[in-house]
Amino acid sequence: MKDIDAIAALQDPVRRRLYEYVAAQGREVGRNEAAEAAGVARTLAAHHLDRLTEAGLLESGSRRLTGRSGPGAGRPAKVYTRARAERAVSLPARDYRTAAELLAEAAEGAGLDAALCAAARRRGEALRGSAAPCGGLEEAAEVLAGRGYEPHLEVAEGGSGPAGPVVRMRNCPFHAVAERFPPLVCGMNLALLEGLLGVEGPVRARMDARPGECCVVVEASKNNQH
Repeated sequence: MKDIDAIAALQDPVRRRLYEYVAAQGREVGRNEAAEAAGVARTLAAHHLDRLTEAGLLESGSRRLTGRSGPGAGRPAKVYTRARAERAVSLPARDYRTAAELLAEAAEGAGLDAALCAAARRRGEALRGSAAPCGGLEEAAEVLAGRGYEPHLEVAEGGSGPAGPVVRMRNCPFHAVAERFPPLVCGMNLALLEGLLGVEGPVRARMDARPGECCVVVEASKNNQH
């Protein structure tokens, strides 16, 4: 029942705002920054941040926020990031992860990658329904946020310099299964997003794996890049 206790820690509205802010940054956050974002005093923020750490929802460390070292650099400050552990509660108990892993293992062994991707693309199209393909990166980010991908806009660096903005995603909804079957599940995820965002519109999804993030990024389609 540890997951229930951890999730229950978010019942406090201040604690939840602090958690959501830290989780959304994708980097280490200091107490002062978190307190300002949540609109509370630093001491109260510190108390709740430490409670979230004790519950296993955040991880804490320390570093000098000034970026300097040596004499006069100041004492290291406590910083927080979202914990890597996944929390889930199902009442009554269910074990969908094991079922997903078994199905992925069977699909990979039978060479059903193409069939899985086709099914994923159809599901994405069904989720989009009668809506037109996404009209731009901002609209794509809204759609992705609604699916739990935690998107953020980033300027991509190409081999010959800046390559324009892309939407990256801090969360992969299929993370646990993707860790065990990366080619299969990442390919499925790409196909799902192609169907969800539309392949004929102003944006396109493509593979660009980066540690700690979703394996897919979204960018302007080639015929919409300048």
